[in-house]
Amino acid sequence: MSRIEAAPAVATPAQPGTAPTTTVAKQLSAEPPVDVERVRRIKAAVESGQFPISPAKIADQLIALRYEWMHNEQA
Repeated sequence: MSRIEAAPAVATPAQPGTAPTTTVAKQLSAEPPVDVERVRRIKAAVESGQFPISPAKIADQLIALRYEWMHNEQA
């Protein structure tokens, strides 16, 4: 499976106080925020019963993310 790629560099203005020619919003809106083809393949695999779903693994990850979130809030 492919990983999410880093966002491309944002163009900076030539002079202070001028607007950049390419904004982050324009770059982000140029492509969908997710890999639509990958989502389609996963959805088809889930519907056909070929995608392994482990409720225990999902629960473990949700709990781990919550603990990480709580830890970051205290900082």
